[in-house]
Amino acid sequence: MKAANANDRFADSQQFPHPSSGGRKITLPHLPLRISERKALLRLLDLLMLNSALLLILRLRLGKPLSWQTISSHPTWFALLTILWLLFAAAFDAYDLKEASRFPKGILGVAKAALPTLLLYVLIPYITPYLLRSRLTLGLFAACTLAFLSLGRALYALALAQQAFQRRALVVGAGLAGRTIARAVRENVSRDYQLVGFIDDTPAKRGKIIEEIPVLGDCRDLVPLARKLGVSEVILAITHFHQIREDLFQALMDCQEIGLHIVPMPVLYEWATGMVPVEHIGRMLHVVLRSDYNPTIRLYEGLKRALDILIALAGLAVLGILLPFAALAVYINSSGPIFYAQERVGKGGKVFRLFKLRTMVPGAEEEGVAVWAKRADERVTKVGRFLRATHIDELPQFINVLKGEMSVVGPRPERPEFMARLEKEIPFYRLRHSVQPGMAGWALVKQGYGSSVEDSLAKLQCDLYYIKHRSIYLDLLILLKSIGDVLTFRGR
Repeated sequence: MKAANANDRFADSQQFPHPSSGGRKITLPHLPLRISERKALLRLLDLLMLNSALLLILRLRLGKPLSWQTISSHPTWFALLTILWLLFAAAFDAYDLKEASRFPKGILGVAKAALPTLLLYVLIPYITPYLLRSRLTLGLFAACTLAFLSLGRALYALALAQQAFQRRALVVGAGLAGRTIARAVRENVSRDYQLVGFIDDTPAKRGKIIEEIPVLGDCRDLVPLARKLGVSEVILAITHFHQIREDLFQALMDCQEIGLHIVPMPVLYEWATGMVPVEHIGRMLHVVLRSDYNPTIRLYEGLKRALDILIALAGLAVLGILLPFAALAVYINSSGPIFYAQERVGKGGKVFRLFKLRTMVPGAEEEGVAVWAKRADERVTKVGRFLRATHIDELPQFINVLKGEMSVVGPRPERPEFMARLEKEIPFYRLRHSVQPGMAGWALVKQGYGSSVEDSLAKLQCDLYYIKHRSIYLDLLILLKSIGDVLTFRGR
């Protein structure tokens, strides 16, 4: 029965219109778009709609001409709106392709980014148009902006999510790595990728359906199937590349020769999820290590340290303002110390004491035995829940930042008691200690706080992605997403 279903799927996939098929049906040209290209087009579409809404309001309420002349005579009006949108869109994750392609569900992310953008825009004096003259103007501005952005997202969902713009791919390897990448594509970029089948040399898998995808043949069928099915990409899902046989290697070279894009599974997994698949890279250190030959790495590290000091000074100033109120609330809710210090592991495995406001009842860990924190933890006080949701409890860690024990952005430091177990059970875990730990991190904004070994594995995959791709841009993106978490109370 499975073999019959596989053959049906194979037959259906052959009916995909292809320039060389000679069919008479009128179809859209196949223009497969990469994930980065889709995000770039989506940003351009949003900016076009956003600035068109502003231009329309300027015409309706201020009498400005509906033409390029208005833009050229007031460039700061449009430039500032563009910058504010890009900042808040990053903070509220408005460019998650999975959500963007689901209309109207994807409108929620757009609305969360648009509202603070518009609010801040109209409150900035002198360099923005005066839109506070009436509630009607403000209402029309907000309504037009949301309507135009929604229209743009609808166009994206209807047009760019069509099969003509999808990347059709064959997956070489139907083992654990193949199943993992199939799930990652389905859960994150299913509208962007169409996996038409597996290629696997195991005879027992031929004709089977694995992760809803048929196994169509072995390596000898790779090139003929790629031609017949209109494939633009071949995903190499083999953990140990040194085990690739000569006939498969030659088939891959043939695919490259005819213009197909060959992408290793770890690379696509990173693009789709923002994580490094540590369980599927064997001992290939180059997959997780950042190149030290990057000429800008020292400049980045120096600039990062300077920003750490500036942000830490500003953060301690905020702590000074909030501390009397927070300390009083902590003490009244649960008598005991206001501050809490805990040993954590930093760069190079060095242990330091991390500072924070106390959010749990005194003696939360009986006999000093380390216990994972968890969601809805009964040890957390009522005031502690608010402090955690707003991340106010983390503000004393700016002291650790000034001391050079932490950075503002980096992998969250783990407790020594948990680290000893985790580095034995999770490959590459110790690589987290190759950079300064941070108050905010890629794993934190992607996964939240973990409470198990399984959670630590997912967090490590995010941390390794950050370590490999760290840059000022990624640091700022993490900070913006962290601010979004604070504004929406998405704490622990």
